[in-house]
Amino acid sequence: MFGMTQNPTAAYAQVSLESVVNTADPHGLILLLFEGAATAMSLASLHMEQNNIALRGANISKAIDIITNGLKASLDLKVSGDLAERLYALYEYIVQRLLWANMRNDRAALDEATFLLGEIHSAWAEMPSDRQNI
Repeated sequence: MFGMTQNPTAAYAQVSLESVVNTADPHGLILLLFEGAATAMSLASLHMEQNNIALRGANISKAIDIITNGLKASLDLKVSGDLAERLYALYEYIVQRLLWANMRNDRAALDEATFLLGEIHSAWAEMPSDRQNI
């Protein structure tokens, strides 16, 4: 009669995530983007091990989307200048390594992209949250 959610746990997780996103400051939102990309890359790694091409590709695509349309798009090249330009170039490199990892089933490329994004994530996590213009 009334549409029941197929997976109540997934529905709860979605509501929980929406609550976190709606209450996060800009610094916190960037951290959420890093975490989402890291999760997608970790799942891609798992699916690479299992030789599950479709799910590997879907998770690499998700990570690329988060990096391109979240992290890169959040950079303010006019305000932050050189730092933002360097981050932009590094995000581009990470995306290229992810594409290579997906096309060639290349574990080393995926590991490199994961490491690089993790380094940026760690630095961002240590940055005071009042430093928002990057």
